[in-house]
Amino acid sequence: MYEPEVNDYVKWPHYNHCDEGWVYFKCPEYITIEVGTKEKCEENIRDCCLHKKTHTLVVCHNWYWHELKYIKKRSSTND
Repeated sequence: MYEPEVNDYVKWPHYNHCDEGWVYFKCPEYITIEVGTKEKCEENIRDCCLHKKTHTLVVCHNWYWHELKYIKKRSSTND
């Protein structure tokens, strides 16, 4: 069975559609899949210098991991 890891690109077909993106976070109970990003405005970047983008994440609990389709892996988040 496929075990998702951070920096894997996956597809998750469920509920009559398919989410796809990078595995952003993993713990034993669930992963988050980054399905979108958008630039923050300058004011928001000043208030929070940690991230320059807003990330849209989908939660995938471990009992759904068998439905994930592995596509590829990136070596780091900077790729």
